[in-house]
Amino acid sequence: MELFNTILILLALIGASNVINHKIPFVPVPLIQIALGSAIPLLASDFRLHLEPELFFVLFIAPLLYNDGKHTPRSELWRLRVPILLLAVGLVFATVFVGGYFINWMIPSIPLPVAFGLAAILSPTDAVAVGALAGRIHLPKRLMHLLEGEALMNDASGLVAFKFAIAAAVTGVFSLSKASVSFLVIFLGGLAVGAVLAGLITGLRTMLRRAGLENETMHMLIHILTPFALFLIAEELGLSGILAAVAGGVVHAVERDQAQKIKSRSHELSDNTWTIIVYLLNGLVFVILGVQLPDVFREVFADSAHNNVQAIGFALVIYILLIGMRFLWVYAYSRLHPGKKTKFSFKMLAMTSLSGVRGAVTLAGAFTIPLVLDNGAPFPERSLVIFLAAFVILFSLIAASIFLPMLAKNKIDEREDDNAKKEQAGYVALMRAAIQAVRHATTEENKDEAAIVIAEYDRWIRQFQLRKGRQRSDEQIALRLQALGIEKETVRRMAAEGAISERLAQICLQNADEIERIVAGRVRIGSVFFKRLYRMIKHAFKKERDLSVVDRRAMKGIKLRTCEAVIDAFEKEDADSTPKAAADVIRHYRFVRENLSSPYPTSRGDEKVKRDLQWIAIQAERDEVQCLYDRNEISREVANSLRRDIRNREASILQSE
Repeated sequence: MELFNTILILLALIGASNVINHKIPFVPVPLIQIALGSAIPLLASDFRLHLEPELFFVLFIAPLLYNDGKHTPRSELWRLRVPILLLAVGLVFATVFVGGYFINWMIPSIPLPVAFGLAAILSPTDAVAVGALAGRIHLPKRLMHLLEGEALMNDASGLVAFKFAIAAAVTGVFSLSKASVSFLVIFLGGLAVGAVLAGLITGLRTMLRRAGLENETMHMLIHILTPFALFLIAEELGLSGILAAVAGGVVHAVERDQAQKIKSRSHELSDNTWTIIVYLLNGLVFVILGVQLPDVFREVFADSAHNNVQAIGFALVIYILLIGMRFLWVYAYSRLHPGKKTKFSFKMLAMTSLSGVRGAVTLAGAFTIPLVLDNGAPFPERSLVIFLAAFVILFSLIAASIFLPMLAKNKIDEREDDNAKKEQAGYVALMRAAIQAVRHATTEENKDEAAIVIAEYDRWIRQFQLRKGRQRSDEQIALRLQALGIEKETVRRMAAEGAISERLAQICLQNADEIERIVAGRVRIGSVFFKRLYRMIKHAFKKERDLSVVDRRAMKGIKLRTCEAVIDAFEKEDADSTPKAAADVIRHYRFVRENLSSPYPTSRGDEKVKRDLQWIAIQAERDEVQCLYDRNEISREVANSLRRDIRNREASILQSE
């Protein structure tokens, strides 16, 4: 029960971190999650979460790197193979060599083999941290592909170097020739085993499909278990489980590309499932990292052998060394390698250096340091090594969060133009997601209503292709608010003339106010639904209806009058000022008027079915916005603009009811 409660707390913190980030978007989610995780042991002193490094790697790192390998462009990986290998292998060993000697010189109490081990575990960048930070900051695509490729590979090289360094510290024995051969076997063997096993698993899934086993849930289960199987089998063979997971992800991407046109719905299910898995695992990585930090800091701060300020200063100096080495390494490559495309500006060099974010992989590796040596003596400076690793992680995250946005900031005009293009593409993606959701919900009974809803979305896609980005969205909102103002003024005039009762006027004005707040974005449509549901329940308990048949007929007449007033007012205005946006508003009110005045209205059951399909489409639009934002394909500004469009459509549906 204690483990279950712990998992619930961690998952709740992931949700809370995204709520906080929504309010303070300039603070990256990983930093918020680390802070929330650190708060748990500080507030609840009896809370303990022991980090098992081996379990951490297989449970978190394997599926995350598998997913990254699946989505990283293979053409870019191949095109950037030289700089990726130089960073993922060359820079790692240069960092181990130079960093090890420097740490031993700066902190003589840390023996040279242990210093090599600390430098090794600090050398790999964290793919999860890079993706969480760099994607939100919108780094250049070339740099992002380089960072992604590096992060996929350098975990293995850094952990292998760390393993040999710690083994030398524990046993006192080290052979450079044996270590070099072992590294090549572990590195290349991990890639080969991962690719072969992934190919076999893909073939197994194909055989099952040909045998008639088309159960998507079963195939999704095999897909989810794949990275764990690749990691465990490779590790059991003494190879790199991390690289096996990466290779498996790349092989799956190749298989996916070949079968995408045949099994589009199965791939959609796979994408949606993996989106949830990656979202949870990403959050858990940083929350668990935060949970570990108070204990790490407490142990060193309570040790009288170490000066607290000096220990933090050591960590800062080590981080500066790592950044400096990374800068010089990339600078040397950009100057020595032939070709104009390899020449990096100072700004690009600085961004590449700061993007070398360390994360949970570093801390998890540090926790694998044994407690004692072979001779039974305590492992030298184990607590200090873990402390330094933890502070370097924090320094790298904070520095990247502060300085990368400054360096990556584009010119205002370029950013606005980019946002406009992304918004147009996002709008079309929303429409298509809604159409796909309606098609999935279509049955023999509702196919006519589904065709109507799909036709509406097809029309909106064609209309939007004539727009100019966000300007149209803001313009539509202003016109909808103007139309609602005309409706309210018409109702007040009818009440003043005695054409309708004060009670009916009040109901009409209340409904118009609710629609107005939704269109303006001052309230979410959910709160309006809850209010209406509350009124329905209240009248049901009182065994009375809020409106009689006569009142409902009167309300219908009022709505017809307000529709006529809006249509007349808009048609009298200069049609050249806002032709397309005004035409949409007029078209909506004509549609409502025709439905109300038709002598043979659509049956209530058919209309209800259509409305249900419209709400399914709206929810699909909201989900698509969140997916685009989570995949870093749109900015927060674009996401909010698209949500305004969705609220506009929600208001139209609610008003039609």
